[in-house]
Amino acid sequence: QVQLVESGGGLVQTGGSLRLSCAASGRTFSRDDMGWFRQAPGKEREFVASINWTGGRITLRNSVKGRFTISRDNAKNTVYLQMNSLKPEDTAVYYCNAPLVSSSPGDYWGQGTQVTVSS
Repeated sequence: QVQLVESGGGLVQTGGSLRLSCAASGRTFSRDDMGWFRQAPGKEREFVASINWTGGRITLRNSVKGRFTISRDNAKNTVYLQMNSLKPEDTAVYYCNAPLVSSSPGDYWGQGTQVTVSS
């Protein structure tokens, strides 16, 4: 059974930082793109970031460029999202996904982790 398990969400003030982790089990994604999506209340789920299997190609949505970074550890089958300079509009449930094709989600989703940024 394939599972993606996110961790690291929480409540933070504007300008603060959080680091999300997503650990995969049940199959390896070491040759696949992995990424993050988010969904705010009343809004559709949206793409946030993706990383290819080597880590050499990273894609970020425009609104998080310069603030968020994505990385991965293939030996641990884990992808990370470092979020700095957080803003209230970053408040959402963040979901890990794999294997992405371009910025389109693949078959596997994590359960989501809540990120709340207070003003």
